[in-house]
Amino acid sequence: MHAPATPEPPPSASDALRTRRSVRAFLPTEVPRETIVAILELAARAPSGSNIQPWQVLVLTGAPLKTLTGELHALSLAGDPGAPDYTYYPQAWREPYLARRRKVGWDLYGALGIGRGDTGRMNAQHARNFLFFDAPVGLIFTIDRDMELGSWLDYGMFLENIMIAARAFGLDTCPQAAFNTYARVIARRLAMPDTQMLVCGMALGHADPTAPENTFVTEREPVEGFTRFVDSLA
Repeated sequence: MHAPATPEPPPSASDALRTRRSVRAFLPTEVPRETIVAILELAARAPSGSNIQPWQVLVLTGAPLKTLTGELHALSLAGDPGAPDYTYYPQAWREPYLARRRKVGWDLYGALGIGRGDTGRMNAQHARNFLFFDAPVGLIFTIDRDMELGSWLDYGMFLENIMIAARAFGLDTCPQAAFNTYARVIARRLAMPDTQMLVCGMALGHADPTAPENTFVTEREPVEGFTRFVDSLA
């Protein structure tokens, strides 16, 4: 087992949770392999049903990262619709989810100075997903196709652990379902077996503090908006 380097000073769990955000512009500063391993070792402490640990991770850096992201970026700019492995969003949007989705989109575009009718710049910004937003580390997550919904629930806890553990090393992340669009291309280029499917990607690195897209903070519902304390049964 690799001994993780201890950050100075390590943030508290509450600080790590509060400062976790989806970063969409990264510095080119390299992340040492031992740091990546340390983050994954911490993340692997996530719970899973019967401890089956359904997660599998592909780590991209250097030339393989540059080559794959260049191909995916070009496909996105060309308008290639891809062939997703699964449906991420609901088929029909409704409130309050539609309003939340629209707000985060317009807040991002507003930070970048992109107007509502500027579809060219919107598409260009979306295509940056496939560059991992220039992060020096790109993570691709896969799961065996015969796993059921419970394992996807477990997977979410593993992904969150990565994002929180990264904060302990002064790093930021961006979880990205967008990579599902080109799941088949990614599977071929990474020699994934047919028994595995792509879950998502994640950018990992040092946030660019000067990037306007990193300045806006997404809103969260207050606890009373999603919680009901049960005082009696029906």
